Amino acid sequence: MSETSEPIPLTEDENPRTRHIGSLPTDEILRLMNAEDAVVPAAVHQVLPEIARAVDGIVSRLKAGGRLFYIGTGTSGRLGVLDASECPPTFGVSSEMVQAIIAGGYEACYRAVEASEDDEAAGATDLRDRGFTAADVLVGIAASGRTPYTSGAVEYARGIGALTIAVTCVPESRIAQAAEIPIAPVVGPEVIAGSTRLKAGTAQKLILNMLSTASMIRLGYVTGNRMTNVQTRNVKLRARALRILMAESGLDESKAAAILEAAAGDLPLALVMALTNASRSHAQQALHQSAGVVSRAVDTIKGS
Repeated sequence: MSETSEPIPLTEDENPRTRHIGSLPTDEILRLMNAEDAVVPAAVHQVLPEIARAVDGIVSRLKAGGRLFYIGTGTSGRLGVLDASECPPTFGVSSEMVQAIIAGGYEACYRAVEASEDDEAAGATDLRDRGFTAADVLVGIAASGRTPYTSGAVEYARGIGALTIAVTCVPESRIAQAAEIPIAPVVGPEVIAGSTRLKAGTAQKLILNMLSTASMIRLGYVTGNRMTNVQTRNVKLRARALRILMAESGLDESKAAAILEAAAGDLPLALVMALTNASRSHAQQALHQSAGVVSRAVDTIKGS
């Protein structure tokens, strides 16, 4: 069957509700877009069981020393790069723990390199070049679910025994069938036919938020709802770290600031020092043993 005779994916069908959008005034265009966007959270809600299963699988693999990889092309690939790049500063984890691969390389983050998505073998090659193994997790992101680059990568990853997850907006698509855990919210046709950076992209972003954030919460890199492993790389984040340290320890601002300074701005280290009265070296050792999880490091010191 030729490419042109294949069934049109749901994500590329024409939307009857926006058929006349090109002739509408600005406020009507925006109302239509807003109304269409409103269907996305409900669609994601329908696939929460699959997302939960994926999070549990990711946590299990990461606890065992595996890594989480995102792979995709175009908008889907860029969303993966965005989510992976936010994990180290937000949760204090290594940049090796969550990685992203985009067809065409990182240049594709700011310039369209769409032809690269047709190379089915390239996805597997890029995974091998990153040292991807059976211990890892691969999240293949493809709105239409039929991108050769991404589907080929998922099929390769599953073939070697890695955990595979698909994030697509077309159930029963190639990538959904290839992955062990398919996550396929049905958001329907786009405001502009085929422009899957819109509703499909929003759905993918919401799901990636859930996958990474819930996994990091489960791994212990959040205390309550506070980013207790945040990296203090600028003035705003140092102020946030100080507020978190004060809230967690009950110290006043001057004492909390002194401990944060003694910890060289390292919030997890400052928290362990403040909550246990341990020396900097003792706190560092406990954090190392606990893989950077503050609560576990505190328990280690208090139990010794």
